[in-house]
Amino acid sequence: MTWSLALTLAERLSLIATAAFVISRTPALGRILSRQLTILDKLLLILVLGGLGILGTYAAVPIYDALANSRVVGVMVAGLLGGPLVGIGAGLVAGVHRYFMGGFTAFSCGLAAVAEGTLGGLVQHYYRRGPVPWHVALVAGLTGEVLQMVIILLTARPFSKAWALVQIIGLPMILVNSIGVAIFMLIVKTAAEQRERIAACQAQQALRIATQTLPFLRQGLNRESAGQTARIIYNSVKLAAVAITNEREILAHVGTGSDHHHPGNPILTSATLQALATGEVQLAQTKGEIGCREKGCRLGSAVVVPLKRRDETIGTLKLYHERENSITPVDLELACGLAHLFSTQLELAELEYQAQLRSRAELKALQAQVHPHFLFNALNTIVSLVRTRPDKARELLIKLASFFRYSLRKDDAPIPLSEELAHVEAYLAIEGTRFGSKLQVVQLVDPAALTCPVPAFTLQPVVENAIKHGLQPKREGGKIKITAEDRLEEVVVTIEDNGVGIPPEELDKILLPGYGRGHGLGLFIVNERLKGLYGPKYALQVHSTPGGGTKVLLRFPKRTCSQGVKEDALYSCCG
Repeated sequence: MTWSLALTLAERLSLIATAAFVISRTPALGRILSRQLTILDKLLLILVLGGLGILGTYAAVPIYDALANSRVVGVMVAGLLGGPLVGIGAGLVAGVHRYFMGGFTAFSCGLAAVAEGTLGGLVQHYYRRGPVPWHVALVAGLTGEVLQMVIILLTARPFSKAWALVQIIGLPMILVNSIGVAIFMLIVKTAAEQRERIAACQAQQALRIATQTLPFLRQGLNRESAGQTARIIYNSVKLAAVAITNEREILAHVGTGSDHHHPGNPILTSATLQALATGEVQLAQTKGEIGCREKGCRLGSAVVVPLKRRDETIGTLKLYHERENSITPVDLELACGLAHLFSTQLELAELEYQAQLRSRAELKALQAQVHPHFLFNALNTIVSLVRTRPDKARELLIKLASFFRYSLRKDDAPIPLSEELAHVEAYLAIEGTRFGSKLQVVQLVDPAALTCPVPAFTLQPVVENAIKHGLQPKREGGKIKITAEDRLEEVVVTIEDNGVGIPPEELDKILLPGYGRGHGLGLFIVNERLKGLYGPKYALQVHSTPGGGTKVLLRFPKRTCSQGVKEDALYSCCG
């Protein structure tokens, strides 16, 4: 009878497996296993697992006016998953139900249900290393069923009948129900681990796609960047089609439907228009829900996710399947994850663009500051030479025209170092005529460095600063030395003067925003441009001693990709 009873109870464990599967599919599983349950989560666990205890009672085998049952599994698991309060709650639900069913063990079994739920909760509370594993659950189940048998012996009367009952049901229930508790916890934990693996794979895939698309989305949302991005997604994920739109038109469509979803055409699907209007994800599982205006369109299901910049919807990302009802939770999560990453990249692209605009505005401010007083001084010099040295005046006019033509360039694109040095030479030719023998210029330039790309208008402001603040205060004038050295990974340009120098208290703050904007706008802006293009380690290096002159070092990297230089700012290599 004992082993046949064990077999009967084991056959009815299918209820346990079913309940475990249902719980493993709930959205709250992550919160349950991480012990971050809400009040609603706890109430649902009490009702569901208390209900499972009631089902275990109804599926019992009648023995001597009592029931051999699997009620303990539900209440014990409630405690193991939700803690003491949940275990007690589920135990009360199942225990009160058992009590009202009657029988000489009614009170004993009701009390045991509460005790076992409490025991499971205590195990969960004191097991601090994460979700309770199956082997700990097995031991807890064994202990709980032994406790139930003890309670029956202590409280059920007559004792002889209770003893006879325990002899029959004790071993089968202890073994089968403890195994049931362990199986339940194993199913739940396995499902959670599988969900985590799937999520990790999705995240890895999304990050891989985001990494590949980053160089294109840094250009902003346009047909070229959208086309490259859609192709990368299409080649990485098994989909019928991938499309990207802005708020007005199709930017890219790769795969099925590309014969009529042409880039540049107005948006054709109602699901996309709805996503743009509401800013919410649209799940279209049928052709009708997609709402394509082309009658022969073979796209059957889609997920449409808005692309946002801050709180503004600026476009959509769409993943398609040909069959209807084919968008899975995996597709939905992937689309939402990619859209979030793309939106972040587009926001960064916009911030980068705005930073470039600010940099250009500062450059124009620098040019506006330099030109008036330089032009006034240059014209005065030329006027003084018109009658006495007309050839020299003509030469200076050519130099002046060259200087202004270079300075008024419309873009901030990189140029060879040779062009930037030519601009400096034009400036020095004019200033040299004005200062005469008081200004000496020495240039030591490595020919290998001349082809290295540098940002335009970076050397002349430093040279002007050296003349204006270093040499001009000296009655006897002085010397400026310009060197360009070609190194393994960079070109180093040094501009040195033997002027009055900079006091230590000023040297420490010469490149700070407040000081620079007030007294040395040229150095400040050049420094900010270099840091913005190449990174903080390429900031200006200024060395000076009072009465001993000043040396300024500018470093320009040869290779852009490995050094963090903005890809659209410099060529990839030089010299």
